[in-house]
Amino acid sequence: MTEEDTVLVSTEDQPVEQRPRRKNRGALLFVRDLLIIFLAAILISFLVKTFLIRSFFIPSESMRETLQVHDRIIVNELVPDLVAIERGDVVVFKDPGGWLMPTPAIEQNPIAAGFDWLLSLVGLSAPDSNDHLIKRVIGLPGDHVACCNALGQVSVNDVPLDEPYIVIPEGETRASKDDFETTVPAGSLWVMGDNRYNSKDSRYNGTTPGKGYVPIDNVVGRAFVVSWPVEHWAWLGDFPEVFGGVPDPASARSDGGE
Repeated sequence: MTEEDTVLVSTEDQPVEQRPRRKNRGALLFVRDLLIIFLAAILISFLVKTFLIRSFFIPSESMRETLQVHDRIIVNELVPDLVAIERGDVVVFKDPGGWLMPTPAIEQNPIAAGFDWLLSLVGLSAPDSNDHLIKRVIGLPGDHVACCNALGQVSVNDVPLDEPYIVIPEGETRASKDDFETTVPAGSLWVMGDNRYNSKDSRYNGTTPGKGYVPIDNVVGRAFVVSWPVEHWAWLGDFPEVFGGVPDPASARSDGGE
């Protein structure tokens, strides 16, 4: 064998010896890329959940039939910071104080708790749903809200509402079991549940620190879709036809309203 042949053999053997190393390096790069993609997805989901949308589940019957117990909803967190709240919006808000009874912490095994925490980071779990409430906005700041007129309707700025979304017991005709009349203070909302005879809403929290009003700063966002279970999937409307004729408070006062 000549010197030239020896050099040629040595050159061709080198890639063969390095193939396992290249395969291992390729596998490590693949795992690295997957990890980067996973972490990026977690970060993006966290940012979406923090600033755009998040999930909540419904723990009570106060919004039946619009929402059922254990429904999961998606909430638009751009409301109210970037998008104004409208009458008729279904909003999720933090307890203003005294609306909710203390609830014992749910005990989970470490694996389930860790998995739930991970899902909560991306907005697919809502472990704090029991610390929040969901109701429909009836009165905005300055609105005069009252019930009931001769037809049993709620009125806003002296305009009676025909509310197709409410549930009242058979035989009842009034939109609220109890009469009320209020003018919503600045920076607050008057909210009511759609299940009017089974909802501890603004009407029944007058003795709490907030006197039944919900500070707009407590609003987490507007619920806009039922995401789970699949058979309950639906968009949540704000019923502009119900509130379209309601003047703003300034117009109501100039026309002789309160």
